[in-house]
Amino acid sequence: MSNQPNNFAGFHIRQAPMTDEEKERAERAQVIRNEIEANVSLAGASFLDRSPIIGAINPIAMPMTITTSIDENGRINVLGSVTFGSAYEGPPGCVHGGIIAAYFDEVCGVAQSTTGNPGMTVNLTIDYRAPTPLRKPLEFRAFVASTEKRKIITSASLHHGETLCAEATGIFVSMRPEIFERLTQLRDA
Repeated sequence: MSNQPNNFAGFHIRQAPMTDEEKERAERAQVIRNEIEANVSLAGASFLDRSPIIGAINPIAMPMTITTSIDENGRINVLGSVTFGSAYEGPPGCVHGGIIAAYFDEVCGVAQSTTGNPGMTVNLTIDYRAPTPLRKPLEFRAFVASTEKRKIITSASLHHGETLCAEATGIFVSMRPEIFERLTQLRDA
């Protein structure tokens, strides 16, 4: 261990009590969270509209525009375009890694659904390659790498222009229709 001072010690621990202004902003944030819950939980909204990633009625979503194309080998490629604002900051000026993971899960989920036997994520592995900037256009790319019985393996990458920011591998297992129906009933109960 070095005897050098650690400038990041306590970075994730509040060092001083909230100011009155910060307390007021925290109270406002809770009011907004309550409004979000009321808005998203309304009956009749589709899964896509409620999605925390692409949902048009979900205010926490920084909606990602998703398109698909077929390459010369017949492979379906999924492209997700998004620009994250300040609410998604992790390291200074960069997108939080957990947010990146959530968006990889979505774009890989879209890719695996192109098999016609969509499922649920059982594993998502991410390698972060470069800082992912806030307030800049980003592009997620995904495709199905392989399938084996009910297992669907996806491959994905995240780019800012020519910069590779992260890569991901997702493993999904096709869901039987009765399981999906049971989950829907539990949600609506």
